[in-house]
Amino acid sequence: MPSAADSAWLIPVLPLIGALITGLGLISFNRTINRLRKPVALLLISCIGAAAVISYAVLWEQLGGAPPVEHLFIWASAGDFILPMGYVIDPLAAVMLALVTTVALLVMIYSHGYMAHDKSYVRFFTYLAIFSSSMLGLVVSPNLLEIYVFWELVGMSSYLLVGFWYDRDGAAHAAQKAFVVNRVGDFGLLLGILGLFWATGSFDFQGIADGLSAGVSSGIVPGWAALVLCLFVFMGPMAKSAQFPLHVWLPDAMEGPTPISALIHAATMVAAGVFLVARLEPLYSQFPSVGVFIAVTGTITCFLGASIALTQMDLKKGLAYSTVSQLGYMMLAMGCGAPVAGMFHLVTHAFFKAMLFLGSGSVIHAMEDVVGHEPVLAQDMRLMGGLRKKMPITAITFLIGCIAISGIPPLAGFWSKDEILGQAFESFPVLWVVGFLTAGMTAFYMFRLYFLTFEGEFRGNDEAMQAKLMAAAGKTADEEHAHHAGSLHESPWPMTLPLVVLAVPSVLIGLLGTPWNSRFAGLLDPEEALEMAEHFSWGEFLPLAGASVAISLTGISVAVLAYALRRIDLGELVAARFPAVNAFLANKWYLDDINDKLFVRGSRKIAREVLEVDAKVVDGVVNLTGLLTLGSGEGLKYFETGRAQFYALIVFGGVIGLVVLFGVLGGPIS
Repeated sequence: MPSAADSAWLIPVLPLIGALITGLGLISFNRTINRLRKPVALLLISCIGAAAVISYAVLWEQLGGAPPVEHLFIWASAGDFILPMGYVIDPLAAVMLALVTTVALLVMIYSHGYMAHDKSYVRFFTYLAIFSSSMLGLVVSPNLLEIYVFWELVGMSSYLLVGFWYDRDGAAHAAQKAFVVNRVGDFGLLLGILGLFWATGSFDFQGIADGLSAGVSSGIVPGWAALVLCLFVFMGPMAKSAQFPLHVWLPDAMEGPTPISALIHAATMVAAGVFLVARLEPLYSQFPSVGVFIAVTGTITCFLGASIALTQMDLKKGLAYSTVSQLGYMMLAMGCGAPVAGMFHLVTHAFFKAMLFLGSGSVIHAMEDVVGHEPVLAQDMRLMGGLRKKMPITAITFLIGCIAISGIPPLAGFWSKDEILGQAFESFPVLWVVGFLTAGMTAFYMFRLYFLTFEGEFRGNDEAMQAKLMAAAGKTADEEHAHHAGSLHESPWPMTLPLVVLAVPSVLIGLLGTPWNSRFAGLLDPEEALEMAEHFSWGEFLPLAGASVAISLTGISVAVLAYALRRIDLGELVAARFPAVNAFLANKWYLDDINDKLFVRGSRKIAREVLEVDAKVVDGVVNLTGLLTLGSGEGLKYFETGRAQFYALIVFGGVIGLVVLFGVLGGPIS
């Protein structure tokens, strides 16, 4: 009987088949397919569901101790060069497959309610299926070249999803920004892949690691060249996983529909970079300086995202910068030589962050009935408050997510974040200090989001605040979507059911990674799991864990005093006393402004100059050539009479003209 791993090729293929059916239907029978909303949703949800079932079966086999499975075929060959393609199933791939399919399935169910009234409902579901298929194909890829193919497909489909509402300027610009920034990282990744192939003759992960090690040892490959190639490859994960300074695209990606925010920010696109670094751990482990670079990059990203999130008033952007910060934690773990800890945090974060984003979508969906569909109003927390009474399910699940991400035991975020901080404390104590302080900031801004959104009095009917926010955004309050006269209500069951389902792993899944008996580590790296259990000490664990919990509780306490009890005014205590710091954070470290001036405006200026040269020089030469040809042709046609006497007269006239010319110039006639 064939194993589930033998059928794993169906996991990325099934959603692709569904997308092809609906996509071809949209091209050929657009109106008919657009009317078949429920059948299309059922088809694509069934495809993702079937892929999820196979993924769970694959994970179950790997949990039972099944060996890794690799199926390859020769895709291209020339002489001694052979390029294999196929798929690989190992514990790392099994975990990612189960994670991606679970989150994608819940997001699709949620989207059925969230996008119910959108005219492009079918197109949205088709894009979701393409995106899911691309990510699943990336997970099972057996070599770097195949990963790059699906890497680009993930980028393409994310462009389509972020810019789904392309008639909105914000969405169109966000999609362009995401595409361009990721192209920077992808270019580095491509250079690194080609360079590693030149150095090792292989695209296989282990083959590259072994080949580069042998090349450096023998002196064939200079050490500095190997280091540069490793850093080039890391540029891809830097962009995909939104690491400083290539993080700028991720917050702007919030312009897409909220289900997309949940999918991109939880278990798919941003996870791809962390996954690739984990795949390349045999390579990166050979170069400690690369590990230091990754750890420092992750730490900067971690602190940057948390600090900017402190001042955000847009609910989705606050969660977006939270994602940037948590991705920094994952990269910090990778740089510390702890890929298991990084992957564990990726898994726990995927569940509670997907729940938080879907919860924000539920809030926005309710707010739109009151303030309209204008994102400036529907997503601003200054117009929220008191939603817990009207939306109890959304409020409770959102609170669970806030507790989990804050690192409060026994919820999931505590175990994964504590493991990362423990590894950082052993490897880079200075970086641990930054990560430790960031944990307190995380707890503060997450509970700030919760209290501003769900507690207190509802502020959505404050017309003066609405007008102020619209004016700040350069819009007028009397525009089409400026105001609706509706009431707050809980979201329908297709939106609340995924929240409830995601709340369960957000609470419990962290227990699979307890340091004294880590089943997660036992799956990915049994030797590391045994070592963790042998060296576990309550005397070492409790002080570090207690310190991280204490700093988180401190952050929560400040949020309670400031936004729940209103005992302190942070505007007066902090913002008024340190206006420069507040402006620095509110303007996102001015990184967007720097990016706009240096790269956006600079590249546009260069493009205009190139266009000017093309129009006046290149086109001018071509047009002049054509004009001369046309003019000469028009002139010569009058000499084409067909009479021999006329041609003889022309020749005679030419001879006479030459005689006269040379006579005037004084030249010899021969």
